[in-house]
Amino acid sequence: MSTSRTHAALELARARIERSDALPTLAELADACGLSPTHLQRAFRRRFGVSPAEYHRARRFEQLRRSLREGQPVSDAVYAAGFGSASRVYEHSDRLLGMTPASYRAGGAGAAIRYTITRTPLGHLLVAATSRGLCSVTLDDDEATLEARLVREFPLAARERVDAGREEWLDAVIARIAGELGWSAAAPAALPPLDVAATAFQWRVWDALTRIPAGTTVSYGELAAGLDMPGAARAVGNACGSNRLALLVPCHRVIREDGSIGGWRWGVERKRRLLAAERACQTPAGDESRPRSRTRARR
Repeated sequence: MSTSRTHAALELARARIERSDALPTLAELADACGLSPTHLQRAFRRRFGVSPAEYHRARRFEQLRRSLREGQPVSDAVYAAGFGSASRVYEHSDRLLGMTPASYRAGGAGAAIRYTITRTPLGHLLVAATSRGLCSVTLDDDEATLEARLVREFPLAARERVDAGREEWLDAVIARIAGELGWSAAAPAALPPLDVAATAFQWRVWDALTRIPAGTTVSYGELAAGLDMPGAARAVGNACGSNRLALLVPCHRVIREDGSIGGWRWGVERKRRLLAAERACQTPAGDESRPRSRTRARR
């Protein structure tokens, strides 16, 4: 089949998904657009960055966000979007598929953001959350810069700084980061839901980033190849650059194709120190000369 005919077939499949409350089976989609199920699955992911099932789920979350912005009760919005129960929404939150991005694109209008700032070996860390979930994790050298960045990102939101120990979600994030990076002996804490607006493709890349083990790195090309999108290194790089959850979504573990460290929105030198610290934590005692491994992101 020619490229133009394949693209037309994929548009038919996408339109069928958008018209359907329940996800059509892969066989039904394949029959509707004239492709084999295997070809459809591969071609759909290559063109749209996600599988048909992931695309359908993302559309439901879009409907959920619209309903919530229109003021529908959460339970009504959840069922109207086609989720069988609220637990299904939280299930995907645990996998970084987000929950209900409140009003990010509107400057945080109507959102109440509580945040805390703590000192770390990498500088000051700001962790912020709305009533629906975590919305920002950022690093910088001083508190004033972090607070100014939060104002720029959510200029219309109500913001309140809270002390450590007064906000369960914020404490959970700090404990999780400290435990994973060896700053604390405490076991990693469970994460709250997320309240971060993003596209389905960005969620897919961020999810892959969370699967890169500490102490290892991948290139943008390797990350794209691990997602079955070998020609999408630039798009993957843009998705990494849009990450607003420092350390929790470890975009610092992605480097350039030539092996150089590359950039990081929270500072190249901070990225260098962070990677060195992660490698040190993963290197067995007495084996400091062992080179770090590289891994491809798992799908």
